[in-house]
Amino acid sequence: MSTESAPVPQSATADGGTDTPRFAVSALVTNLRDYGLVLALIAIMVFFQFTTSGTLFKPLNLSNLVQQNSFIIVMALGMLLVIVSGYIDLSVGSVAGFIGALAANMMVTWNLGPLSNPLVVSIVCLIIGGAIGAAQGYWIAYHRIPSFIVTLAGMLIFRGMCQALLGGGSSVGPLPDGFNKLSSGFIPDLIGPLTLIAPTVNAAGKTIIGSGLTLHMTTMVIGVIGVAAYIFFGLKARRTRERHGYQAEPFSLFTIKTLVISALVLFLVYQFATYKGFPVVLTVMAALIALFVFVTKRMTIGRRIYAMGGNPKAALLSGINTERLTLYVFINMGVLSALGGLIIAARLGQAVPAAGLGSELDVIAAVFIGGASAMGGVGQVIGSVVGGFIMGVMNNGMSIMGVNVDWQQVVKGLVLLGAVVFDVYNKNKG
Repeated sequence: MSTESAPVPQSATADGGTDTPRFAVSALVTNLRDYGLVLALIAIMVFFQFTTSGTLFKPLNLSNLVQQNSFIIVMALGMLLVIVSGYIDLSVGSVAGFIGALAANMMVTWNLGPLSNPLVVSIVCLIIGGAIGAAQGYWIAYHRIPSFIVTLAGMLIFRGMCQALLGGGSSVGPLPDGFNKLSSGFIPDLIGPLTLIAPTVNAAGKTIIGSGLTLHMTTMVIGVIGVAAYIFFGLKARRTRERHGYQAEPFSLFTIKTLVISALVLFLVYQFATYKGFPVVLTVMAALIALFVFVTKRMTIGRRIYAMGGNPKAALLSGINTERLTLYVFINMGVLSALGGLIIAARLGQAVPAAGLGSELDVIAAVFIGGASAMGGVGQVIGSVVGGFIMGVMNNGMSIMGVNVDWQQVVKGLVLLGAVVFDVYNKNKG
């Protein structure tokens, strides 16, 4: 999914004007294509909101939804670059489980003194995750061994090492509270709470002061600033197109699109603010998403990754060091897999043998549902994030409805197949 459509010059008509109606239709189609995945996510959320009798949008459930699926989103960011490069990584779930087990042993079991500090352990584990990614990327980049084979071997190796660190089937915990806040904590309210007092009418018809609704004001302020920034940069991009001689989308369409997205974001922000505010892991996700959007859209290394995935031979002939770039991609994947493992362990409060088991499938599915091409060279960060939330909402909604886990797998498989078929259909049509 792309949030930036290609510039469309003004189309001249016979009388020298512009074909405004035709362009309006073209702009509408472009926006439906660019924001189709967001509309699908909204439709799925509305569907489960009704089928779960309003449970989905409850503040507590929204917080749980973010905390339960955050590691999928984090690892999907790394997987996006791997798939865009033309490769695949099947080891991410096992690496996450191994890192979680390693971190738990360092903090709880092994007597390491100052090295048992959660912050030190987290940094060491991220470095080890990067080393794992480098080890796998080395064989893929410099020895041309297919990534499927290398990472399949890694999946088996690190799942076995996870089991070994945990002594077979046992778990290690509980983990320190400071570490657990990575996944289960909430940002502090630096501004202070605001209590809204609602008047009510008693049985005698008299108006009395009712119970108050407390809002997490730091969350509200961050949300409002975020929406204001979205509107500002949207208007700025629109003016830039017009200044360079390109016809911008109709202002009415731009306004409707901006208002719908802003209203949805503010609604979700309000729901978080009525509970405990933004989860800490949500802020981590937001920072990573912003970083990866910047890297893929504004930095040379991002453009080179897309070039390598689109046509490796042409990228090599143009002077791109594809071997080193491939190594960087897998190092990045290893670091994010390690972060995902830390998030899982913090969420559970302990390391368990099944941590991350099968999560590689959800991560890969999120990227493909988000519009990435199995052929490489195509994919967007926002698309992968939305794809991850689609998977999370489906898991959450079906669980609330009491759908059997077996049938949940069937539904997710059909959704993944449909996304890939749609991608192939669009490529063939193009």
